[in-house]
Amino acid sequence: QGQLVESGGGLVQAGGSLVLSCVVSELSFRSYSMGWFRQGPGTEREFVAAISWIGGHVYYGDSVKGRFTISRHNALNTVYLHMSSLKPDDTAVYFCAAQYELKITFESGLTAREYTYWGQGTQVTVSS
Repeated sequence: QGQLVESGGGLVQAGGSLVLSCVVSELSFRSYSMGWFRQGPGTEREFVAAISWIGGHVYYGDSVKGRFTISRHNALNTVYLHMSSLKPDDTAVYFCAAQYELKITFESGLTAREYTYWGQGTQVTVSS
């Protein structure tokens, strides 16, 4: 069973930055596409960003385009989410997710149901 552990969440003022990390174990990380999702109180899990297992294809949710950047370091089995220009609306629990050889396009890899493995989440709170 794969294990995903997120870290890097916290409290930040609006306009600030955070970097989330997700370390993956017990999976062949290089063969997994990775996604970040978030969920606020009383809301559904929302797609944030995804990066493909091959080719470096990335995709972002409309609400974070131009502010967030997803990247991966295969040698460290880690995926990152660099978040800048944070807004109070970005407040949520952020989850990383993994799926074997998932295509990342405008119609694939953007929904929670496409991912099998999930981390426990890390809280991000943006104060106004």
